[in-house]
Amino acid sequence: MPIQNLGFKHLTAVQKTAIDNALNTIETTILAVTENLSDPERKLFGSVNEQNKLLVNKGNDYHVNQPSLQSPDVDWTEFDADFADRQFADTRLNRIESITKLFSDFKIVHDYDNYQDVLTDYKYSQYKAESNTPGFVTKVADLKQFFPRSGTGGSDTPNTPNG
Repeated sequence: MPIQNLGFKHLTAVQKTAIDNALNTIETTILAVTENLSDPERKLFGSVNEQNKLLVNKGNDYHVNQPSLQSPDVDWTEFDADFADRQFADTRLNRIESITKLFSDFKIVHDYDNYQDVLTDYKYSQYKAESNTPGFVTKVADLKQFFPRSGTGGSDTPNTPNG
């Protein structure tokens, strides 16, 4: 027997509005300060790999701890602003990834519940169709396309959530 109502907690209209408002605030704020890179630009500028990020961090260590060794050709005020924004963005990306996982998990349990409920409804419809209850023969015929024929008996077998 499948688990019923795995996703029994639901967002209220107020919570949905709060989430949408927060996302709108984030989008509006970041759009004001970010570049919209094309795919080639993203590839070109995104070439600062992990090894090079370590180089940037080490250069920053020298900048902060031994400023007498830094180049006068670098705008260190701009470097500091870029470095701070980079750190801020990195930590926020981690938070957004966590939020994305939470939303994914939230959706998965509700998808699962909907799927199980539809399987129950289909089985009921099959039962009612066998007794020629009006409308159910058509409903079963319409839904049958989503179920592969399997086994030697040719009976309808619903897909599993993972299959």
